[in-house]
Amino acid sequence: MITVQTTVKNTIDKVWEFWNQPEHITKWAFASPEWHSPRAENDLKEGGKFSTTMAAKDGSMSFDFVGEYTLVKENQAINYTMGDGRKTEITFKEIPEGVEIIEKFDPESQNPEEMQRGGWQAILDNFKNYAENN
Repeated sequence: MITVQTTVKNTIDKVWEFWNQPEHITKWAFASPEWHSPRAENDLKEGGKFSTTMAAKDGSMSFDFVGEYTLVKENQAINYTMGDGRKTEITFKEIPEGVEIIEKFDPESQNPEEMQRGGWQAILDNFKNYAENN
């Protein structure tokens, strides 16, 4: 699995809310300023599904990031299986500096692992910026 991580200076309750509520997901779930997330749906429970549309702002391309939750522990952990069968594990841990988020995911085979790590880290960094400034 590939691992990305960050520490967010905010409360665990706010981090959890910003991570999981669709009205917040659309504000941070993209890797660069040229992209955005115009739509997000999230049924946060084991067996629940999620879908986030990630799109280039110029309309040149878009895709839906989809999956199904296999584990949900409020303010602690989320595991899910992506639409293509790959697995993701996310942990949220309160530490003196804020909330440590560690995200591990199965790589796909089309792009180099370093490119995948960079993209997921960029989205996580976007989340950190959003969660610390809202």
